[in-house]
Amino acid sequence: MTATATSSLFDRYTPELHSFDEIFGAPGVPRDPFTALMAEVESAVGADFERLQRLADQVLLRAGVTFSVYADQRGTEKIFPFDLLPRVIDADDWDHLDRGLRQRVQALQCFLDDVYGDQRILAEGVIPKELVLGASQYTALVRGVRPPSGVRIHIGGIDMVRDGAGTWLVLEDNVRTPSGVSYVLENRLVTKRVFAAAFREAQVQRVDLYPSKLAESLRSVAPGDPAKAFVVVLTPGMYNSAYFEHSFLARTMGLPLTEPGDLYVDDDRVWLKTTAGPQQVDVIYRRIDDAYIDPAAFRADSLLGVRGLIGAWAKGNVTLANAPGNGVADDKAIYPYVPDMVRFYLSEEPILQQVPTWLCDREDDRRFVLEHLDEMVVKSVDEAGGYGMLMGPSASKTERAAFAERIKATPRKYIAQRRLELSTCPTWIPETQRFEPRRVDLRPYVLTGSEGPWVLPGGLTRVALPRGSYVVNSSQGGGSKDTWVLRR
Repeated sequence: MTATATSSLFDRYTPELHSFDEIFGAPGVPRDPFTALMAEVESAVGADFERLQRLADQVLLRAGVTFSVYADQRGTEKIFPFDLLPRVIDADDWDHLDRGLRQRVQALQCFLDDVYGDQRILAEGVIPKELVLGASQYTALVRGVRPPSGVRIHIGGIDMVRDGAGTWLVLEDNVRTPSGVSYVLENRLVTKRVFAAAFREAQVQRVDLYPSKLAESLRSVAPGDPAKAFVVVLTPGMYNSAYFEHSFLARTMGLPLTEPGDLYVDDDRVWLKTTAGPQQVDVIYRRIDDAYIDPAAFRADSLLGVRGLIGAWAKGNVTLANAPGNGVADDKAIYPYVPDMVRFYLSEEPILQQVPTWLCDREDDRRFVLEHLDEMVVKSVDEAGGYGMLMGPSASKTERAAFAERIKATPRKYIAQRRLELSTCPTWIPETQRFEPRRVDLRPYVLTGSEGPWVLPGGLTRVALPRGSYVVNSSQGGGSKDTWVLRR
């Protein structure tokens, strides 16, 4: 197939200079694994992409695919922007990611077990003891508690990016309550309808198995007989930013969606109030942060928790997914040590690379960061969603000076990385009525049950929609794409 085969849709598309384009190797020339696929896509939509994009937006609007932004003064409820053209990953790329993600989550599981147990990795000096025990998310209360089945990271979301050379890099780990998988499933329903023939021809791997895989994984880690396990989804309520996802997953798994007032603890066991009387709960897929989940154990002023829940979990009478205390593995100052965890616990070399990182708590690193602040992306170790961040190359001199003072005041709170030229993907821009390159990342989801980890083929591709932006978070104006993983 020649470069002109996709010219009507992409004749004005020019890949971003110095970035790896996910689809095109050169203007008008798709990368080898995607040549036939892009021809099928063009055949499906012709020159009418704008109309199809509007229809897709309407479908998602009617489905209520939303998220909330608490800081937005104009109102919290937002429709999650969606770009109809999928991001495509070939089979070889995915095999590499799948192996690396399973390895990484296994190492993080071992780390959490260790730091809440014997702390061998600290005693042997692989990771500085004060760095871990001083982390804001380290939960001393749960030390010595081993969860039912031993699994701590039941659901992991590992954020991946590609650099300018196309190399996959881990950007950060999310092993507390990673969100976004509902958008993966909803996005797929739309693209399968629009690109039905192309989807079949490409032999795209399925994502609709996720709800059943998640339910199966949750039941497998119940304290008693998995076949008889009673599982619920626990949400803080309809005003939570991810409530759409909570209700979506409960519905698609066929599980009760519960709020804290629906549950209570008696005799160190958790019970659900029902019209037929109390029902003992074996597994809780909880979407409430540690600090609020049990006012008897953590924040006494929490109105979102279930009193006594942590005691029931510590006695082994209920499984909490994910386990309390996982936040220490999300700490961005711990992230640079994950390759060391792989070597220490698994006696293997890391399959996945990650971004070189400076820890501002180290004097030499801090000095370097402050001297090169105009080149750095500085992140708060315990914030997410694009908050608590300085984009040094695009910040003003005044902004950099103010942030430098924050680093000096609390250096443990910050890490720094050079800004990566994130990979880009063709994205439909309504204002220009054309495809333009926009930066993307990828959040694959890893489920771990009693049989070990399973990786959802694909994940959530997030798109930095504003021109020139490097921030993909929905709260910062980002959107999403469907992610097609091709079969061999």
